[in-house]
Amino acid sequence: MNDSLSARALAAVRRIPRSELVLAAIIVALVIVMCVLSPAFFSVHTLFSILRSSLVPMVFALAVLFVIISGGIDVSFAAIGIFAAYTTVLMATQGGFDPGILGILLFAIVIGGSLGLVNGVVIARFRLPTLIVTLATQGIFKGVLLAYIGSKYIAELPSSISGLSTANLISIESSRSYLPVLVLPVLVLVIGASLLLRKTMFGRALFAMGGDLEGARRAGFPVMRYQMLLYVLVGTVAAVGGLLHVILGRNANPQDLVGTELDVIAAVVLGGASIFGGRGSVTGTVLGVLLVQLINNSLLMMGVPTAWQRAAVGALLVVGVGVQALTARRAARKTFVVVDTATPLDAVKG
Repeated sequence: MNDSLSARALAAVRRIPRSELVLAAIIVALVIVMCVLSPAFFSVHTLFSILRSSLVPMVFALAVLFVIISGGIDVSFAAIGIFAAYTTVLMATQGGFDPGILGILLFAIVIGGSLGLVNGVVIARFRLPTLIVTLATQGIFKGVLLAYIGSKYIAELPSSISGLSTANLISIESSRSYLPVLVLPVLVLVIGASLLLRKTMFGRALFAMGGDLEGARRAGFPVMRYQMLLYVLVGTVAAVGGLLHVILGRNANPQDLVGTELDVIAAVVLGGASIFGGRGSVTGTVLGVLLVQLINNSLLMMGVPTAWQRAAVGALLVVGVGVQALTARRAARKTFVVVDTATPLDAVKG
């Protein structure tokens, strides 16, 4: 019986992608090192702080994961997120009405999806590079937000969402440790994203498009329609992330979020998503986000300046992309060797 359980456990471990196992090992090693350097690090307070700081990047990382799997790069998600969240809060406060949390969420999602559709139409219809398009729309969205919608800091949120900012799933008063209730909707999004990628035709299409866009088109996937749908989905998820940021921060600032794209993209790449497209997982992305937040939290506890924290994340991104490039080269060399050593056609004829 015990041998059978051990065999099943070993088989389950072997099914886990190697990149995710390595990432989990790095996280464990980093936690051990930090506990040795600072025993106070190993506490419920630190755990809850890392989880809380991971909520918004986690939502954004899911949106970025979809795009990277499809073979693109999106840097406009943060601008879409704050545009949708700030516009929704501004209209509710200036209009003097509170549509409730579902009304606010729906309104933010509509705005985010509409902005995402702009990206999708331009990319799909004109077949332009995703990085260039989203870099351009990032500036456009932020400029429109500040010039035509509002640039003022909003400290008073509608009552329906201000209550969520102080609602906790777990509260430990003795250590002042709080786990916000917003962990639950983020968990639902993570599970939903995993099911979307693994169980739906749309998810399979994203992997196919990332592997070979023309090949996916020839295989019968409606590539143009799926690209538009992809960026609408990204805009929708980004709007949820922006709204979470506003709720957790207990204010709406149109200057927020834009500039945090590096941390999110680095987390997705470190999680095993190929920058060349066609590969990635929700589990790896979750681990990547936790690693980046763990590093930021560790450096903060050690008194390292914020500028060096950004440098550390940038270095991690370079390492992640470098490892992917080396892996791709090795795979290409193995393919070349196999082809080169194949039996010549003349020898077969002879």
